Amino acid sequence: MQEPRKEVQERRKDERYRYNLPVRWESLTEQGRGEICDLSASGCFVLSAGNLKQNELVRLQIKFPDHMMYLWGKTVYNVTEMGFAVRFVFSEESEPRSVRKLIDRLQESEAG
Repeated sequence: MQEPRKEVQERRKDERYRYNLPVRWESLTEQGRGEICDLSASGCFVLSAGNLKQNELVRLQIKFPDHMMYLWGKTVYNVTEMGFAVRFVFSEESEPRSVRKLIDRLQESEAG
């Protein structure tokens, strides 16, 4: 008898959006360029060939259509030769609100 399939629990708390946003990134050991393909108010996935380790601190320079944003984060996981996931690390309460506002503006510009 086959066991019932267990559902994978979703750990993300914020809705994720598909975008193609240019990004420059740097860690203590390497740096690179890439593209953010998946973005939320709490993190993102960076398409880039960087070989970052889990929990590695990384600084992101994200180019929104009308704004440049600098964010810090820690890597959640790395997919070799594809990219890495980042959970943002905020130092001020206003930073997550700023990211949400930029996402809202992107959503509005796509809808309009």
